[in-house]
Amino acid sequence: MAIRIAVDGMGGDNAPGEIVKGAVMGARQYGADIILVGPQDVMQGELAKHDTSGLNIDIVHTDEYLVEGEHPAYALRKKRKASIAVATKLVKSGDADAVISAGPTGGVVASALQFLGTIEGISRPVVGGAFLGFTPNMLMMDMGGNVDCKPYQFLDFAIVGTVFAKKMLGIENPTVALLSIGAEEGKGNEVVRESYPLFAKSGLNFIGQVEGYDIPTGKANVIICDGFVGNIIVKFGESLGKLIAKYLENELKGKIPDADLKHITDYMIYATNAADARGGGPLWAINGVSCVAHGRAIAEEFAKVIEQAKIVVEKDIVGSLKAELAEIRSKIGNDIY
Repeated sequence: MAIRIAVDGMGGDNAPGEIVKGAVMGARQYGADIILVGPQDVMQGELAKHDTSGLNIDIVHTDEYLVEGEHPAYALRKKRKASIAVATKLVKSGDADAVISAGPTGGVVASALQFLGTIEGISRPVVGGAFLGFTPNMLMMDMGGNVDCKPYQFLDFAIVGTVFAKKMLGIENPTVALLSIGAEEGKGNEVVRESYPLFAKSGLNFIGQVEGYDIPTGKANVIICDGFVGNIIVKFGESLGKLIAKYLENELKGKIPDADLKHITDYMIYATNAADARGGGPLWAINGVSCVAHGRAIAEEFAKVIEQAKIVVEKDIVGSLKAELAEIRSKIGNDIY
């Protein structure tokens, strides 16, 4: 039976055109059934631009959707039939196996929390994953979902990241580190300082604190920070990589073969924009499969998120996460919280 994926047809900077196009591409490339959620006439109009023969694509109508800049909780109360809310409820009802939206991220997170909830014992969903091609076995948690955190939430992120590294990357005993302004215990802001002793007695493979220059070297498999810091780091890296690629293109044009130059610049962009290469990823610790695509995602990137959602469903990553969390928690003990 094909995996059924609900797609927020109105989410993202390039919606609905690139989102619908990406949904069609994903359905064909990865064999998924798609449920497009959005205004019926708009969705039909976009679908008419593509070859959908042999594909199972349905439309669920709603004429409400979120826009960037709205406060997510307020917007969802005001727009009870917003496309992201309707799409997420399809997962809750069992009519879809996963939901994907290109944003706004706050609305995706709020909808996931409201309708699916988090896995028992985890307070907040986590946005994270590998974002540097130079270090594919290095994950960062969080990358934009949680901007103000408590120490126990940092520990939640670390547990999720450890499970992610084990199940998705095949790393048997992932190393975990706190991101700070110095490697020594006691350096950093209040939440980092308070988190250090918590991590030290957690039973995780905690190696202490790392600094910004340790990120590209992959010093730890799982690096923990709040989403405010993580999001800035990711976007800075993406921008810097593109600027370096453009500089190399200008400097080396005509000095080396065009094919070699393209290989170099393409790799530089990939190495600093690996998250773009995947288009986005799941919200970790949600009690269901909810995936966030990059807000600026184009069709090819959105289709890759469909592939990721399908993998997460087929491998029952949510079930595996629950089992791993229970095992880790049994070692840590409830008194740590």
